[in-house]
Amino acid sequence: MAKITLTTFLTLDGVMQGPGSPDEDTSGGFDLGGWLVPYADEGMARHIAGWFDRADAFLLGRHTYEIFAAYWPHVSDAEDPVIAKRLNGLPKYVASTTLDRLSWNNSTLLSGDVADAVRKLREQPGREIQIHGSGALARSLMAHDLIDEFRLLTYPVVLGKGRRLFAPDAVPTALRLTSSSTTESGIAIHTYEQAGRPTFGTM
Repeated sequence: MAKITLTTFLTLDGVMQGPGSPDEDTSGGFDLGGWLVPYADEGMARHIAGWFDRADAFLLGRHTYEIFAAYWPHVSDAEDPVIAKRLNGLPKYVASTTLDRLSWNNSTLLSGDVADAVRKLREQPGREIQIHGSGALARSLMAHDLIDEFRLLTYPVVLGKGRRLFAPDAVPTALRLTSSSTTESGIAIHTYEQAGRPTFGTM
């Protein structure tokens, strides 16, 4: 059975919107895009390349798919033998209610109930089906306990606004920390496994 993993960039206050550039995602009037860039370092690149090396397929929301599809098909395997090779060559499953055709190689549109489609993908043999970014998709799958592993890269910056990974109405979920490290520029990288429902007590 394949594992569904989520890799995403977060601020200290949990914002995941527009990490890569000022114009990446300005929806809702967000004007603080590009907050990741000053902290990008070798440690971050090393972790991400290592994760991409485990992928058998990718699961993307519409917005992330459009960002990736505008860039990665123009990068050759020789230029980037890990990320470009896998993104361009491996299957990509796209959750969208607005797209009706996909031009990127090996891309498949998930129709109907997305959670049900992801359950079926998860039942197939393999290593990892990876979600990168794709906040709306990630939140919808979290509501169905369909993300097995969270790879959260937290940057030392607070924005005070922007869309967050964990919504106020998120399903209460316990996570188990499986690894942690810090990069040269202060990015805290934590990997968590799904661990059922939280338990509560009194101290």
